[in-house]
Amino acid sequence: MTICALRLPPSPRIRWRRLRGPTTSSDMGETVMGKIERAPDTSTATPAASIGSSELQAFIEAVAQGTAARDAGELPTSEAIDRARGIRLGALRLGREEGGGGASLPDLFALVIELAQADPNVPHILRNHFAFVETALRTRRNAKYSRWLDHVRAGRFVGLGASELGIPNIGSGRGETRLEERDGKFVLNGTKYYSTGNFYSDFIFVNASTPDGRPVSALVPTDAPGVSVDDDWDGIGQQRTASGTSVFKDVAVDRDAVIFTAEEDLKLPYFATFQQLYLTAIVTGIVRNVVDDATALVTRRDRNFYHAVEAQPAADPLLQQSIGRLASIAYVAEAAVLRAAETLGAAYQSAIDGEPDADLFEEAALRAAKAKVVIDDLALGAATQLFEVGGASAARQRERLDRHWRNIRTITAHNPVSYKARAIGNRLLNGVPLPSAAFF
Repeated sequence: MTICALRLPPSPRIRWRRLRGPTTSSDMGETVMGKIERAPDTSTATPAASIGSSELQAFIEAVAQGTAARDAGELPTSEAIDRARGIRLGALRLGREEGGGGASLPDLFALVIELAQADPNVPHILRNHFAFVETALRTRRNAKYSRWLDHVRAGRFVGLGASELGIPNIGSGRGETRLEERDGKFVLNGTKYYSTGNFYSDFIFVNASTPDGRPVSALVPTDAPGVSVDDDWDGIGQQRTASGTSVFKDVAVDRDAVIFTAEEDLKLPYFATFQQLYLTAIVTGIVRNVVDDATALVTRRDRNFYHAVEAQPAADPLLQQSIGRLASIAYVAEAAVLRAAETLGAAYQSAIDGEPDADLFEEAALRAAKAKVVIDDLALGAATQLFEVGGASAARQRERLDRHWRNIRTITAHNPVSYKARAIGNRLLNGVPLPSAAFF
């Protein structure tokens, strides 16, 4: 077992590798690397977090307090994820009668915004987990998904192995990861990139194909022999999401852990809307944090430029206007995200009820796309405007206010606005349906 020092340089270029197990240590002074036991079942120890609960509010406040230290590499992100496990945050969408938090889909997105306001890395790490939960909820007639929800109920997290390099058409679903049968057993081999959250997860839901080309998915424990996850993400933003590389080498997979997509999955139109809207919700939370920081900057300033309208910055109408505009951007962004989430929630409920409503799914995709097209530009502008109200002091390294722009720019780069806007316009002008696969 290797012990790594906790303090990292501001630019995280050190490659951490987790072999056969996620970090579950909450030790504030060190991070344990290597084989770790599966996160314990906490379902009988504590109630699951629910919207408005004191436990959830305490978690959000704790995340907010450690944001600067995590961004600087002085505090392990695993500590925040362990807290999330402790309150079984991952079970938020399960019904209260089955040990979950009983939250609606709009409730979840409202929480994502609030968590992103505290620290955008944390909800981003959990994005693939919550997407998996939604898939399991609407496919729970399948005994495998129903059984896997027990892991969610117990407080465990599920990551995703999807993206691969060298694929000509991004989002086509094709890749080189293979699941083949050897001597009556399944074996998984492949490499996945941009594996956000896998470094902190208990399981990884891996997309693959059989040698004859059939699409499959497999639920693999992160502590399984042959699984390694690298924290080799070197992006300019979202630096603590561990969006690195996941490698699967001759990983034995139980037959009950394999989903044959065509036969066992519920195919839905516009299936990627959740993941896309989730990212816009994170951006919205960052904008809310920008408003907080801008307000604090102006409030604590005790001097102004000699040619300003007022001597006191807080009394300066130009700065008042800037703060008011930033607050308005945050409000409109949140309203757009939650309205799209309401439609997506209704669409998901139709699928859970056994009659997926194609019109609702299309409307949800359209609203999510429109929200992104507008919010991305407004958010980047807001992160820049922060330095206008703060003056030169806002640019000091110790303030770390550049993280807002870096994080927004990194998240919005997942899917360029130009393609979204063009698809919306093409639909209006020519009646061409929106793209319905990944990344839309």
